[in-house]
Amino acid sequence: MSAPEIHIQFAPELALFVPHGRRSGATPLTTDGVSSLGHVVESTGVPLTEVGTLRVDDREVPRSYVPAAGDSVRVDPVTRPQQVPGAPLRFLLDVHLGTLARRMRLLGVDTAYESTDIGDPALATRSATEKRVLLSRDRGLLHRRELWAGAFVYSTRPDEQLHDVLDRFRPDLRPWTRCTACNGLLRAATREEVADRLESGTHRSYDVFAQCQECGRPYWKGAHHEQLEAIVERALAEFKGAAFKGAADA
Repeated sequence: MSAPEIHIQFAPELALFVPHGRRSGATPLTTDGVSSLGHVVESTGVPLTEVGTLRVDDREVPRSYVPAAGDSVRVDPVTRPQQVPGAPLRFLLDVHLGTLARRMRLLGVDTAYESTDIGDPALATRSATEKRVLLSRDRGLLHRRELWAGAFVYSTRPDEQLHDVLDRFRPDLRPWTRCTACNGLLRAATREEVADRLESGTHRSYDVFAQCQECGRPYWKGAHHEQLEAIVERALAEFKGAAFKGAADA
């Protein structure tokens, strides 16, 4: 018996992952007759983290559907805002996304970050153990079965990366409530409480401080505050998160 052939079409948003020969219109694809449609789609190079609705002959089917000869398949991207059921919305970023991690923490989004390369298996396992959405530009990492949830970061520019993540997941925004260094929660602090961590000029020049409850790092409205304030204001203006005014940059 010959292997069944289907015709598969990918939405334009998924073109980045698809070989050039499959980017325009429906193209033929030979399957083994036993693999699920999810597996077939993934075998073309598209991470399932980026796949939304699957349609066969204009009817929606699950990823477990086994395609038959002659099926016409349409692969759509995830619907935005994407719902991530089963846990509070939290994130894990790989070693290449340090600036994005700091900006997400600036906005109060629970964001774990690995500053060293701990390897794909460890990252995927942490995603599953802590139920965090893994963000990465590594396509291979997003194919790992251990992942609890994941998403590809499409841009290399931090401003665009942040916009894309906020647009896709719409997390609650609580600016100035998390440590940008370790993700711990901040609390208001007096000058005396953080004095041993400040340089003499800072100690004399500022009155309002916060301190990370995890690592002890102090925060105040320093030289970079206006830049950080601009990032926060843009995010709140577009995504209407809840602002919690607290301390600012260290």
